[in-house]
Amino acid sequence: MDKTGITIAFVATAVLITSLSTSMPYVEGYHNQGAAYIELSIIPQTELIPINGVIGLEKTTVLFHASVDNTLPWAFVEGKILNHVSNYPVIIQIFDEEGEATHFAQTDVKEDGSYEYKFRVRSIDNGEVIQIFEGDYFVKIFKVVYLNPVSSQV
Repeated sequence: MDKTGITIAFVATAVLITSLSTSMPYVEGYHNQGAAYIELSIIPQTELIPINGVIGLEKTTVLFHASVDNTLPWAFVEGKILNHVSNYPVIIQIFDEEGEATHFAQTDVKEDGSYEYKFRVRSIDNGEVIQIFEGDYFVKIFKVVYLNPVSSQV
């Protein structure tokens, strides 16, 4: 089974969640001007669910934390799938701590296996700050991959 690395970072304009197939798993926070510092030490959970003898569904679950002090408006999920199957989107599901669905999305995978999905975590309406995401969330990332990486070259 492939290991997945995940990075969560608050930067000047975004919260970053990176998923890279076949790298060592880690979650790390970064500091940038105007951003809150976060450091989380969790290991993403990844499982591979075979669909048939050639392809499978890789499901990665990682913790996403939106600080109450967050001043940044956007977050995004991005990554690169080394053994992706063409014409299958990445599915992103975000759940709160109680398991309630908060946000669902899908995004296309480029030829090189990279993907990105941007979403709003904070908004301002008539001068009132609205925290769309606040606290801990579980992000589930679903990717269709070749079970045998050599198959991706076919």
